[in-house]
Amino acid sequence: MSDDTTLHNGVKMPWLGLGVYKAEEGNEVERAVKTAIEAGYRSIDTASFYFNESGVGNAVKDVEVPREELFITTKVWNDDQGYEETLAAFEESRKKLDLDYIDLYLIHWPVAGKFKDTWRALEKLYKDGLVKAIGVSNFQIHHLKDLMETAEIKPMVNQVEFHPLLTQKELLNYCKQENIQLEAWRPLTRGELFDDPTVVELSKKYGKSPAQVMLRWNLEHGVVTIPKSVTEKRIVENADIFDFELEQADVEKLDQLNQNKRLGPDPDNFDF
Repeated sequence: MSDDTTLHNGVKMPWLGLGVYKAEEGNEVERAVKTAIEAGYRSIDTASFYFNESGVGNAVKDVEVPREELFITTKVWNDDQGYEETLAAFEESRKKLDLDYIDLYLIHWPVAGKFKDTWRALEKLYKDGLVKAIGVSNFQIHHLKDLMETAEIKPMVNQVEFHPLLTQKELLNYCKQENIQLEAWRPLTRGELFDDPTVVELSKKYGKSPAQVMLRWNLEHGVVTIPKSVTEKRIVENADIFDFELEQADVEKLDQLNQNKRLGPDPDNFDF
């Protein structure tokens, strides 16, 4: 659980975090975050669009783990993109989280005509020390190339949909070449693969749940993963993935489940 990856600016980011998308503001998200941190999680991923930043902030204040040991991510939403707009949106998120700084701030989606100005704002926040690392979410290779034509600072992270039904090999390889850390959202396919014969077979082989096998598959690919749950049992179970490794042949078996199937929006065909 204490394992982490080092981003290209030297900041350490945990391999596993808790995603809080759709966790309700108030008791639900606060309980989930506290449960996760007590179970050993140190990374929490939220966004302004999740409308639960205040709850995440409350939970962070209530736990006994020092702030500097936690890694908090949030994101700027599409409607708030642009240079000045992003600076204002960041300040709003920081107030809701009630934190002096954010560990990782992401552009939530690549809004055409805006994401370059948004990135300039993130660069300023980073230079000002308000953010430890900056990155993007849902960026394809062409978005990254476009951004880096004018960027002063290369994104440290790209958070995308990633699971055995959507292995994104080209994007993964590109990000590795560019030293951009790939991070997976929806890594468990909403349970769609839990009954798949290959996943069930590997679950039995390793004595692990289908979810644990799939999360371990993320790590074998060098991808940070942030499964979401508000259930204590699942939050604890999802973290129990550091005492085994998948054999390479089994990683490849899961790779072969790829259908280039998105369970979330397509960044190239998204109604911003």
